[in-house]
Amino acid sequence: MTPLSRDRTRVLVQSLAGRRVLVVGDVMLDHFLFGRVQRLSPEAPVPVVEYDHDQFRPGGAANVAMNLAALGAEVALVGVIGDDDSGTRLRDLLTAGGVRADGLIGDASRCTTRKLRIVTQRQQQVARVDFESDRDVDGTVAETIVGAIDGQVGAAALVVVSDYLKGCITSVTMARVAEACAARGVPLLVDPKISHLDLYRGVTLITPNLGEAETATHSRIRTDADAAVAARRLRDRLGCASVVITRGEQGMWVLDGTRTPPIEANFAATAVEVSDVTGAGDTVISTLALALAAQASLVEAAQLAAVAAGIAVGRFGPVAVTRAELEARLEAHGW
Repeated sequence: MTPLSRDRTRVLVQSLAGRRVLVVGDVMLDHFLFGRVQRLSPEAPVPVVEYDHDQFRPGGAANVAMNLAALGAEVALVGVIGDDDSGTRLRDLLTAGGVRADGLIGDASRCTTRKLRIVTQRQQQVARVDFESDRDVDGTVAETIVGAIDGQVGAAALVVVSDYLKGCITSVTMARVAEACAARGVPLLVDPKISHLDLYRGVTLITPNLGEAETATHSRIRTDADAAVAARRLRDRLGCASVVITRGEQGMWVLDGTRTPPIEANFAATAVEVSDVTGAGDTVISTLALALAAQASLVEAAQLAAVAAGIAVGRFGPVAVTRAELEARLEAHGW
């Protein structure tokens, strides 16, 4: 596959700014507790962590929104949070990152999803504690979410659904997103979870990772040929236009069903050194979405997404990749 030319790359990256994108999905707060380990506990064979400091970052669908904003998009986010300090902190982080967060619906009956990671020297993770309620939203909260979706889709060039199985994406909310997008001709991209696979019928693009694609197609994906077969099976099952399978160090397999004949190709990973893969999938779908909103082809969008993912995995934890960072890495690649 011919790489993007320097001129075309420059045009696309400049066109990312100002595109309106709606993100719907499971938001969470990533909480990192950093400390030092110098001894084991006398009470049990576990390390004693001497506390140093905390860090908080938006995670899940909130990380998708932050990546989009960092790349220059105008982003609205719809999701559910608890009536708690974590929800307030998450909303503040999103607002500071340029994300419109008035679509975050408070639910006093649940806690904001928070993942507490205890991290020691050399960014080694000792343990993770999850605070969450993953039951499906219902009642007034579900109705409010549907209303927020209806109110936001009309202004969006593209919609991203980020499903982490934490209760926001249900058969009702997914159907409403799909109906609203179809009625307005708005492309709909989904970062999926396999237990919800059949909810995504008819979407524009689905972006499973390698494990998800293998589970969904009951197959092993070891080669490009395997990936091609799996992508076709997913497209046929869901009736979606296109499929992108993220394959870690093997890059990503793209099936662009909007072209006749369909375009199928693999795009190599670009990471120089992998530090942490957390949030890499969020970076991929964010870059794909915004590039498509800027009128890139899926093949062009995938090339940009591969570069952005290479930046993301070189850093610790979920961190939004900025447009300036993407431009610098593209320049280093000679694009």
